[in-house]
Amino acid sequence: MNRNLAIITVLLATATVARAAPPNIVVILTDDQGYADISFNPHHPAEVHTPHMDALARGGVFFSQGYISGQVCSPTRAGLMLGRYQQRVGVYTAGDGGRGFDPRIPIFPAFLPRDYRSTAIGKWHLGLDDDYPQLKWHALSRGFSECYKFMGRGAHDYFKLKGASGADDSHPLYRNKKRVDDQGYLTTRLTEEAVAFIERNTKQPFFLYLAYNAVHSPKQAPAGDVARYRKAFPKITADRAILMAMLEHLDKGVGTVVGALKDRGLYENTLLFFLTDNGGSKAMQADNSPLRGFKGSLYEGGLRTPFVVSWPARFSGGRTINTPVISLDILPTVIDAVAATSAVTTKTRFDGKSLLPLIEDRTRTHHPTLYWSEGGLTGEWAVRHGDWKLHADKTRRELFDLGRDPAEKTNRAGDQPGKLKELTALYDTWLGQMAEPIGRSSKRWDPSKPTLTKREQARLKKKQDRKKKRAAEKKKRRKTKASPKD
Repeated sequence: MNRNLAIITVLLATATVARAAPPNIVVILTDDQGYADISFNPHHPAEVHTPHMDALARGGVFFSQGYISGQVCSPTRAGLMLGRYQQRVGVYTAGDGGRGFDPRIPIFPAFLPRDYRSTAIGKWHLGLDDDYPQLKWHALSRGFSECYKFMGRGAHDYFKLKGASGADDSHPLYRNKKRVDDQGYLTTRLTEEAVAFIERNTKQPFFLYLAYNAVHSPKQAPAGDVARYRKAFPKITADRAILMAMLEHLDKGVGTVVGALKDRGLYENTLLFFLTDNGGSKAMQADNSPLRGFKGSLYEGGLRTPFVVSWPARFSGGRTINTPVISLDILPTVIDAVAATSAVTTKTRFDGKSLLPLIEDRTRTHHPTLYWSEGGLTGEWAVRHGDWKLHADKTRRELFDLGRDPAEKTNRAGDQPGKLKELTALYDTWLGQMAEPIGRSSKRWDPSKPTLTKREQARLKKKQDRKKKRAAEKKKRRKTKASPKD
Protein backbone atom coordinates (compact mmCIF):
# COMPACT_ATOMS: atom_id res chain seq x y z
CA MET A 1 0.00 0.00 0.00
CA ASN A 2 2.82 2.39 0.95
CA ARG A 3 4.70 1.48 -2.24
CA ASN A 4 1.65 2.30 -4.36
CA LEU A 5 1.23 5.61 -2.55
CA ALA A 6 4.88 6.45 -3.23
CA ILE A 7 4.49 5.71 -6.93
CA ILE A 8 1.40 7.91 -7.14
CA THR A 9 3.24 10.72 -5.36
CA VAL A 10 6.15 10.53 -7.81
CA LEU A 11 3.81 10.55 -10.79
CA LEU A 12 1.91 13.56 -9.48
CA ALA A 13 5.14 15.39 -8.78
CA THR A 14 6.39 14.69 -12.30
CA ALA A 15 3.15 15.91 -13.84
CA THR A 16 3.31 19.08 -11.71
CA VAL A 17 6.85 19.82 -12.91
CA ALA A 18 5.82 19.31 -16.51
CA ARG A 19 2.85 21.67 -16.12
CA ALA A 20 4.73 24.29 -14.12
CA ALA A 21 7.68 24.57 -16.47
CA PRO A 22 7.15 23.94 -20.19
CA PRO A 23 9.99 21.83 -21.58
CA ASN A 24 12.79 23.09 -23.74
CA ILE A 25 12.77 21.39 -27.14
CA VAL A 26 15.97 20.15 -28.78
CA VAL A 27 16.07 18.32 -32.12
CA ILE A 28 19.53 17.03 -33.12
CA LEU A 29 19.50 15.88 -36.73
CA THR A 30 22.65 14.34 -38.18
CA ASP A 31 23.22 13.91 -41.90
CA ASP A 32 23.87 10.65 -43.77
CA GLN A 33 24.96 8.82 -40.60
CA GLY A 34 24.94 5.07 -41.10
CA TYR A 35 22.58 2.90 -39.07
CA ALA A 36 25.61 0.98 -37.74
CA ASP A 37 27.81 4.08 -37.48
CA ILE A 38 26.81 4.48 -33.86
CA SER A 39 28.40 2.11 -31.37
CA PHE A 40 25.10 1.68 -29.54
CA ASN A 41 24.19 -0.59 -32.48
CA PRO A 42 25.57 -4.08 -31.71
CA HIS A 43 26.34 -4.52 -35.43
CA HIS A 44 28.76 -1.59 -35.52
CA PRO A 45 32.25 -2.11 -37.00
CA ALA A 46 35.24 -1.99 -34.66
CA GLU A 47 36.33 1.48 -35.78
CA VAL A 48 33.02 3.09 -34.73
CA HIS A 49 33.14 4.71 -31.28
CA THR A 50 30.40 7.19 -30.36
CA PRO A 51 30.34 7.39 -26.54
CA HIS A 52 28.21 10.53 -26.36
CA MET A 53 25.54 9.26 -28.74
CA ASP A 54 25.59 5.96 -26.86
CA ALA A 55 25.06 7.75 -23.54
CA LEU A 56 22.11 9.60 -25.02
CA ALA A 57 20.61 6.32 -26.27
CA ARG A 58 21.19 4.54 -22.95
CA GLY A 59 19.71 7.40 -20.95
CA GLY A 60 16.70 7.97 -23.17
CA VAL A 61 14.15 5.85 -25.00
CA PHE A 62 15.63 4.16 -28.08
CA PHE A 63 13.31 3.22 -30.92
CA SER A 64 14.71 0.18 -32.71
CA GLN A 65 12.39 0.76 -35.68
CA GLY A 66 12.69 4.51 -36.04
CA TYR A 67 12.05 5.73 -39.60
CA ILE A 68 12.46 8.96 -41.46
CA SER A 69 9.90 10.15 -44.03
CA GLY A 70 12.31 10.70 -46.92
CA GLN A 71 15.05 8.79 -48.70
CA VAL A 72 17.34 11.83 -48.91
CA CYS A 73 18.00 15.03 -46.99
CA SER A 74 15.44 17.62 -48.03
CA PRO A 75 12.21 15.55 -48.02
CA THR A 76 12.88 14.35 -44.47
CA ARG A 77 13.53 17.90 -43.28
CA ALA A 78 10.28 19.09 -44.84
CA GLY A 79 8.30 16.30 -43.18
CA LEU A 80 9.90 16.99 -39.81
CA MET A 81 9.01 20.68 -40.00
CA LEU A 82 5.44 19.94 -41.09
CA GLY A 83 4.52 16.90 -38.97
CA ARG A 84 2.93 15.71 -42.20
CA TYR A 85 4.04 13.72 -45.19
CA GLN A 86 6.07 16.17 -47.22
CA GLN A 87 4.36 14.86 -50.36
CA ARG A 88 1.26 16.78 -49.22
CA VAL A 89 3.10 19.98 -50.17
CA GLY A 90 4.78 18.55 -53.27
CA VAL A 91 8.17 17.55 -51.84
CA TYR A 92 9.25 14.12 -53.10
CA THR A 93 12.93 14.65 -53.92
CA ALA A 94 15.90 16.77 -52.86
CA GLY A 95 15.23 18.93 -55.91
CA ASP A 96 11.66 19.59 -54.78
CA GLY A 97 12.80 20.52 -51.28
CA GLY A 98 15.58 22.68 -52.62
CA ARG A 99 13.05 24.69 -54.56
CA GLY A 100 11.13 25.35 -51.35
CA PHE A 101 7.46 24.78 -50.67
CA ASP A 102 4.77 27.43 -50.12
CA PRO A 103 6.17 29.79 -47.43
CA ARG A 104 2.63 30.50 -46.20
CA ILE A 105 2.33 26.94 -44.89
CA PRO A 106 3.09 26.94 -41.15
CA ILE A 107 6.07 24.91 -39.94
CA PHE A 108 7.45 23.90 -36.54
CA PRO A 109 7.88 27.27 -34.71
CA ALA A 110 4.33 28.37 -35.61
CA PHE A 111 2.94 25.59 -33.41
CA LEU A 112 4.83 26.63 -30.28
CA PRO A 113 3.59 29.06 -27.61
CA ARG A 114 4.66 32.67 -28.20
CA ASP A 115 7.14 32.71 -25.31
CA TYR A 116 9.38 30.09 -26.96
CA ARG A 117 12.62 31.33 -28.48
CA SER A 118 13.67 29.29 -31.53
CA THR A 119 16.78 28.86 -33.63
CA ALA A 120 17.78 26.88 -36.72
CA ILE A 121 21.46 25.96 -36.73
CA GLY A 122 23.26 24.19 -39.56
CA LYS A 123 21.79 22.73 -42.71
CA TRP A 124 18.45 24.13 -43.94
CA HIS A 125 17.81 22.69 -47.44
CA LEU A 126 14.20 23.89 -47.59
CA GLY A 127 14.51 26.50 -50.30
CA LEU A 128 17.64 28.10 -51.69
CA ASP A 129 18.86 31.66 -51.33
CA ASP A 130 18.49 32.47 -55.02
CA ASP A 131 16.07 35.29 -54.17
CA TYR A 132 18.57 37.08 -51.92
CA PRO A 133 18.02 39.52 -50.22
CA GLN A 134 14.27 38.75 -50.07
CA LEU A 135 14.96 35.23 -48.73
CA LYS A 136 11.36 34.04 -48.61
CA TRP A 137 12.58 30.48 -47.90
CA HIS A 138 14.77 31.60 -45.01
CA ALA A 139 14.23 30.25 -41.48
CA LEU A 140 13.51 33.76 -40.16
CA SER A 141 10.79 34.07 -42.80
CA ARG A 142 9.30 30.78 -41.55
CA GLY A 143 8.88 31.67 -37.85
CA PHE A 144 12.30 31.07 -36.30
CA SER A 145 13.65 33.75 -33.95
CA GLU A 146 17.26 33.50 -35.08
CA CYS A 147 19.60 31.24 -37.02
CA TYR A 148 23.15 30.36 -38.01
CA LYS A 149 23.00 28.24 -41.12
CA PHE A 150 23.51 27.67 -44.80
CA MET A 151 20.52 27.41 -47.10
CA GLY A 152 22.07 25.63 -50.04
CA ARG A 153 22.04 22.09 -51.24
CA GLY A 154 23.15 19.09 -49.26
CA ALA A 155 26.89 19.58 -49.13
CA HIS A 156 28.96 22.32 -47.56
CA ASP A 157 32.72 22.66 -47.28
CA TYR A 158 33.79 21.99 -43.68
CA PHE A 159 36.72 24.43 -43.74
CA LYS A 160 35.60 27.24 -46.06
CA LEU A 161 32.94 29.10 -44.09
CA LYS A 162 32.25 31.98 -46.45
CA GLY A 163 29.37 34.42 -46.80
CA ALA A 164 29.78 34.82 -50.55
CA SER A 165 28.26 32.55 -53.17
CA GLY A 166 30.62 29.93 -54.45
CA ALA A 167 30.79 26.36 -55.58
CA ASP A 168 28.08 23.84 -54.79
CA ASP A 169 29.78 22.91 -51.55
CA SER A 170 30.45 26.51 -50.47
CA HIS A 171 27.00 27.99 -50.12
CA PRO A 172 26.79 31.30 -48.25
CA LEU A 173 26.73 31.09 -44.49
CA TYR A 174 24.11 33.17 -42.70
CA ARG A 175 23.76 34.64 -39.25
CA ASN A 176 20.10 35.57 -39.30
CA LYS A 177 19.66 37.16 -42.74
CA LYS A 178 23.20 38.51 -43.04
CA ARG A 179 25.82 36.61 -45.02
CA VAL A 180 28.90 36.15 -42.86
CA ASP A 181 32.45 34.84 -43.09
CA ASP A 182 33.60 32.54 -40.31
CA GLN A 183 36.53 30.34 -39.35
CA GLY A 184 36.92 26.88 -37.93
CA TYR A 185 35.67 23.36 -38.61
CA LEU A 186 31.97 23.54 -39.46
CA THR A 187 30.80 20.73 -37.16
CA THR A 188 32.53 22.40 -34.22
CA ARG A 189 31.17 25.82 -35.14
CA LEU A 190 27.59 24.51 -35.23
CA THR A 191 28.10 23.01 -31.79
CA GLU A 192 29.46 26.29 -30.44
CA GLU A 193 26.49 28.19 -31.83
CA ALA A 194 24.08 25.73 -30.21
CA VAL A 195 25.78 26.10 -26.82
CA ALA A 196 25.73 29.90 -27.12
CA PHE A 197 21.99 29.78 -27.85
CA ILE A 198 21.39 27.64 -24.77
CA GLU A 199 23.41 30.07 -22.64
CA ARG A 200 21.34 33.02 -23.87
CA ASN A 201 18.03 31.36 -23.10
CA THR A 202 18.29 29.80 -19.66
CA LYS A 203 15.38 31.87 -18.35
CA GLN A 204 12.80 31.09 -21.03
CA PRO A 205 11.66 28.01 -22.93
CA PHE A 206 13.38 27.44 -26.26
CA PHE A 207 13.41 25.31 -29.38
CA LEU A 208 16.85 24.38 -30.69
CA TYR A 209 16.90 22.78 -34.13
CA LEU A 210 20.49 21.63 -34.58
CA ALA A 211 20.87 20.18 -38.07
CA TYR A 212 24.47 19.05 -38.46
CA ASN A 213 25.66 18.53 -42.03
CA ALA A 214 28.09 15.85 -40.82
CA VAL A 215 28.74 13.22 -41.98
CA HIS A 216 27.53 14.30 -45.44
CA SER A 217 30.10 14.81 -48.19
CA PRO A 218 32.59 16.31 -48.90
CA LYS A 219 35.02 13.94 -47.17
CA GLN A 220 36.80 16.47 -44.93
CA ALA A 221 38.24 16.22 -41.44
CA PRO A 222 41.35 17.53 -39.67
CA ALA A 223 44.37 15.68 -41.07
CA GLY A 224 45.67 14.64 -37.63
CA ASP A 225 42.38 12.94 -36.75
CA VAL A 226 42.32 11.04 -40.04
CA ALA A 227 45.92 9.88 -39.54
CA ARG A 228 45.05 8.62 -36.05
CA TYR A 229 42.22 6.44 -37.42
CA ARG A 230 44.41 5.08 -40.23
CA LYS A 231 47.05 4.09 -37.70
CA ALA A 232 44.55 2.57 -35.24
CA PHE A 233 42.60 0.68 -37.91
CA PRO A 234 45.00 -0.09 -40.79
CA LYS A 235 42.50 -2.37 -42.54
CA ILE A 236 39.91 0.37 -43.21
CA THR A 237 40.11 2.47 -46.38
CA ALA A 238 41.38 6.04 -46.45
CA ASP A 239 37.86 7.31 -47.12
CA ARG A 240 36.44 5.29 -44.22
CA ALA A 241 39.10 6.83 -41.94
CA ILE A 242 37.96 10.31 -42.98
CA LEU A 243 34.35 9.38 -42.26
CA MET A 244 35.30 8.11 -38.79
CA ALA A 245 37.13 11.35 -38.04
CA MET A 246 34.08 13.31 -39.15
CA LEU A 247 31.89 11.08 -36.97
CA GLU A 248 34.15 11.65 -33.96
CA HIS A 249 33.68 15.44 -34.22
CA LEU A 250 29.95 14.92 -34.62
CA ASP A 251 29.79 12.71 -31.52
CA LYS A 252 31.78 15.23 -29.49
CA GLY A 253 29.34 17.92 -30.62
CA VAL A 254 26.36 15.90 -29.36
CA GLY A 255 28.14 15.41 -26.04
CA THR A 256 28.95 19.10 -25.74
CA VAL A 257 25.35 20.17 -26.35
CA VAL A 258 23.99 17.65 -23.84
CA GLY A 259 26.68 18.73 -21.38
CA ALA A 260 25.67 22.38 -21.79
CA LEU A 261 22.07 21.50 -20.94
CA LYS A 262 23.16 19.53 -17.87
CA ASP A 263 25.61 22.18 -16.64
CA ARG A 264 22.84 24.78 -16.62
CA GLY A 265 20.29 22.52 -14.97
CA LEU A 266 18.13 22.35 -18.10
CA TYR A 267 18.54 18.75 -19.18
CA GLU A 268 15.90 17.23 -16.91
CA ASN A 269 13.15 19.36 -18.44
CA THR A 270 14.35 19.20 -22.02
CA LEU A 271 12.46 17.10 -24.55
CA LEU A 272 15.29 15.98 -26.83
CA PHE A 273 15.16 14.05 -30.10
CA PHE A 274 18.19 12.53 -31.81
CA LEU A 275 18.05 11.01 -35.30
CA THR A 276 19.56 11.19 -38.76
CA ASP A 277 17.92 12.38 -41.98
CA ASN A 278 18.29 9.18 -44.04
CA GLY A 279 20.37 6.07 -44.30
CA GLY A 280 24.12 6.24 -44.55
CA SER A 281 25.63 7.09 -47.92
CA LYS A 282 27.42 4.38 -49.91
CA ALA A 283 29.56 7.04 -51.56
CA MET A 284 30.81 8.03 -48.09
CA GLN A 285 31.38 4.34 -47.15
CA ALA A 286 28.77 4.43 -44.38
CA ASP A 287 27.64 1.21 -42.71
CA ASN A 288 23.92 0.44 -42.37
CA SER A 289 24.29 -3.10 -41.01
CA PRO A 290 22.32 -5.30 -40.72
CA LEU A 291 19.94 -3.55 -43.09
CA ARG A 292 19.75 -3.58 -46.88
CA GLY A 293 20.35 -0.45 -48.93
CA PHE A 294 21.79 3.03 -48.53
CA LYS A 295 20.80 6.68 -48.74
CA GLY A 296 18.49 7.30 -51.69
CA SER A 297 16.94 3.84 -51.42
CA LEU A 298 13.58 2.90 -49.93
CA TYR A 299 14.97 -0.31 -48.53
CA GLU A 300 15.36 -0.37 -44.73
CA GLY A 301 18.99 0.78 -44.91
CA GLY A 302 17.85 3.99 -46.58
CA LEU A 303 14.96 4.64 -44.19
CA ARG A 304 15.82 3.50 -40.66
CA THR A 305 17.68 5.77 -38.29
CA PRO A 306 19.06 5.71 -34.76
CA PHE A 307 16.08 7.36 -33.03
CA VAL A 308 16.28 8.54 -29.41
CA VAL A 309 13.82 10.54 -27.30
CA SER A 310 14.70 11.87 -23.85
CA TRP A 311 12.79 13.89 -21.23
CA PRO A 312 13.90 12.86 -17.74
CA ALA A 313 11.35 15.09 -15.95
CA ARG A 314 8.50 13.30 -17.72
CA PHE A 315 9.55 9.69 -18.34
CA SER A 316 12.33 7.27 -17.47
CA GLY A 317 14.98 6.26 -19.98
CA GLY A 318 17.11 3.17 -20.40
CA ARG A 319 14.48 1.48 -22.54
CA THR A 320 14.11 0.21 -26.09
CA ILE A 321 10.73 0.30 -27.84
CA ASN A 322 10.31 -1.90 -30.91
CA THR A 323 7.13 -0.27 -32.26
CA PRO A 324 7.67 1.49 -35.64
CA VAL A 325 7.75 5.29 -35.38
CA ILE A 326 8.63 8.01 -37.88
CA SER A 327 10.21 11.49 -37.92
CA LEU A 328 6.75 12.96 -38.66
CA ASP A 329 5.93 12.16 -35.01
CA ILE A 330 8.33 14.76 -33.60
CA LEU A 331 6.18 17.87 -34.06
CA PRO A 332 2.93 16.27 -32.75
CA THR A 333 4.91 15.01 -29.74
CA VAL A 334 6.15 18.53 -29.03
CA ILE A 335 2.64 19.99 -29.36
CA ASP A 336 1.40 17.36 -26.92
CA ALA A 337 4.27 18.08 -24.52
CA VAL A 338 3.77 21.85 -24.39
CA ALA A 339 -0.03 21.55 -24.46
CA ALA A 340 -0.15 24.04 -27.31
CA THR A 341 -3.53 24.82 -28.82
CA SER A 342 -3.97 27.56 -31.39
CA ALA A 343 -5.86 28.29 -34.55
CA VAL A 344 -2.85 26.92 -36.45
CA THR A 345 -2.83 23.70 -34.44
CA THR A 346 -6.55 22.99 -34.59
CA LYS A 347 -6.84 23.37 -38.35
CA THR A 348 -3.77 21.27 -39.20
CA ARG A 349 -4.18 17.57 -39.93
CA PHE A 350 -0.96 15.87 -38.86
CA ASP A 351 0.20 12.53 -40.22
CA GLY A 352 2.55 12.10 -37.29
CA LYS A 353 1.34 11.11 -33.83
CA SER A 354 2.52 12.04 -30.37
CA LEU A 355 5.03 9.53 -29.03
CA LEU A 356 4.17 10.24 -25.40
CA PRO A 357 1.33 7.66 -25.10
CA LEU A 358 3.67 5.03 -26.53
CA ILE A 359 6.61 6.01 -24.33
CA GLU A 360 4.45 6.19 -21.20
CA ASP A 361 2.87 2.80 -21.95
CA ARG A 362 -0.60 4.24 -22.40
CA THR A 363 -0.87 2.47 -25.76
CA ARG A 364 0.83 -0.40 -27.57
CA THR A 365 -0.19 0.69 -31.06
CA HIS A 366 1.00 3.61 -33.12
CA HIS A 367 1.09 3.75 -36.94
CA PRO A 368 -0.67 0.82 -38.62
CA THR A 369 0.72 1.94 -41.99
CA LEU A 370 3.69 4.04 -43.16
CA TYR A 371 4.36 5.35 -46.68
CA TRP A 372 7.31 6.55 -48.75
CA SER A 373 7.47 7.84 -52.31
CA GLU A 374 10.08 9.45 -54.54
CA GLY A 375 7.39 10.20 -57.12
CA GLY A 376 7.70 9.85 -60.84
CA LEU A 377 11.36 10.86 -60.94
CA THR A 378 12.46 7.31 -60.21
CA GLY A 379 9.14 5.56 -59.71
CA GLU A 380 10.34 4.11 -56.39
CA TRP A 381 7.88 3.81 -53.51
CA ALA A 382 7.24 1.70 -50.42
CA VAL A 383 4.53 1.01 -47.87
CA ARG A 384 4.76 -0.78 -44.55
CA HIS A 385 1.62 -2.28 -43.01
CA GLY A 386 2.20 -4.19 -39.81
CA ASP A 387 5.29 -6.33 -40.38
CA TRP A 388 4.75 -6.45 -44.15
CA LYS A 389 6.58 -4.05 -46.43
CA LEU A 390 6.07 -3.60 -50.15
CA HIS A 391 8.98 -2.08 -52.05
CA ALA A 392 8.37 -1.05 -55.65
CA ASP A 393 10.10 0.69 -58.53
CA LYS A 394 9.35 1.06 -62.23
CA THR A 395 9.47 -2.65 -62.98
CA ARG A 396 9.62 -4.59 -59.69
CA ARG A 397 7.37 -5.44 -56.76
CA GLU A 398 9.06 -6.91 -53.69
CA LEU A 399 7.24 -7.99 -50.54
CA PHE A 400 9.09 -8.56 -47.27
CA ASP A 401 8.08 -9.86 -43.86
CA LEU A 402 10.12 -7.50 -41.69
CA GLY A 403 9.22 -9.37 -38.51
CA ARG A 404 11.18 -12.39 -39.76
CA ASP A 405 13.34 -10.75 -42.39
CA PRO A 406 14.43 -7.20 -41.37
CA ALA A 407 17.34 -7.36 -43.84
CA GLU A 408 14.86 -7.80 -46.73
CA LYS A 409 16.54 -10.85 -48.21
CA THR A 410 13.49 -12.90 -49.20
CA ASN A 411 10.92 -11.57 -51.68
CA ARG A 412 7.49 -12.97 -50.72
CA ALA A 413 5.53 -11.34 -53.56
CA GLY A 414 5.17 -14.65 -55.37
CA ASP A 415 3.57 -16.58 -52.50
CA GLN A 416 1.60 -13.70 -50.97
CA PRO A 417 -0.44 -12.25 -53.87
CA GLY A 418 -3.28 -11.19 -51.55
CA LYS A 419 -0.94 -9.22 -49.28
CA LEU A 420 0.72 -7.64 -52.33
CA LYS A 421 -2.66 -6.47 -53.60
CA GLU A 422 -3.68 -5.18 -50.16
CA LEU A 423 -0.56 -3.03 -49.70
CA THR A 424 -0.71 -1.76 -53.27
CA ALA A 425 -4.28 -0.57 -52.68
CA LEU A 426 -3.23 1.17 -49.45
CA TYR A 427 -0.47 3.01 -51.29
CA ASP A 428 -2.72 4.01 -54.20
CA THR A 429 -5.25 5.52 -51.78
CA TRP A 430 -2.53 7.42 -49.93
CA LEU A 431 -0.86 8.72 -53.09
CA GLY A 432 -4.20 9.97 -54.34
CA GLN A 433 -4.29 12.35 -51.35
CA MET A 434 -0.83 13.77 -52.06
CA ALA A 435 0.01 16.85 -54.15
CA GLU A 436 1.88 16.81 -57.44
CA PRO A 437 5.64 17.39 -57.08
CA ILE A 438 6.95 20.94 -57.02
CA GLY A 439 9.38 20.00 -59.81
CA ARG A 440 8.60 18.90 -63.34
CA SER A 441 8.09 15.24 -62.58
CA SER A 442 4.70 13.72 -61.72
CA LYS A 443 3.86 11.75 -58.59
CA ARG A 444 3.58 8.54 -60.64
CA TRP A 445 6.18 7.31 -63.08
CA ASP A 446 4.95 7.42 -66.65
CA PRO A 447 7.44 6.33 -69.34
CA SER A 448 5.46 8.15 -72.03
CA LYS A 449 5.94 11.58 -70.45
CA PRO A 450 9.26 13.46 -70.45
CA THR A 451 9.00 14.90 -66.94
CA LEU A 452 12.60 15.95 -66.32
CA THR A 453 14.63 18.99 -67.25
CA LYS A 454 18.01 18.45 -68.97
CA ARG A 455 19.75 19.10 -65.68
CA GLU A 456 17.55 16.56 -63.88
CA GLN A 457 18.08 14.03 -66.67
CA ALA A 458 21.85 14.48 -66.35
CA ARG A 459 21.68 14.08 -62.59
CA LEU A 460 19.56 10.91 -62.90
CA LYS A 461 21.90 9.45 -65.53
CA LYS A 462 24.87 10.10 -63.26
CA LYS A 463 23.07 8.30 -60.43
CA GLN A 464 22.27 5.34 -62.68
CA ASP A 465 25.86 5.21 -63.96
CA ARG A 466 27.14 5.07 -60.38
CA LYS A 467 24.81 2.15 -59.63
CA LYS A 468 26.00 0.29 -62.74
CA LYS A 469 29.63 0.92 -61.82
CA ARG A 470 29.14 -0.35 -58.26
CA ALA A 471 27.32 -3.44 -59.58
CA ALA A 472 30.18 -4.16 -62.02
CA GLU A 473 32.79 -3.76 -59.29
CA LYS A 474 30.82 -6.06 -57.00
CA LYS A 475 30.57 -8.69 -59.75
CA LYS A 476 34.29 -8.41 -60.42
CA ARG A 477 35.10 -8.90 -56.72
CA ARG A 478 32.87 -11.98 -56.55
CA LYS A 479 34.54 -13.41 -59.67
CA THR A 480 38.01 -12.75 -58.29
CA LYS A 481 37.12 -14.35 -54.97
CA ALA A 482 35.70 -17.42 -56.72
CA SER A 483 38.75 -17.91 -58.97
CA PRO A 484 41.12 -20.71 -57.88
CA LYS A 485 44.50 -19.62 -56.58
CA ASP A 486 47.63 -20.49 -58.49
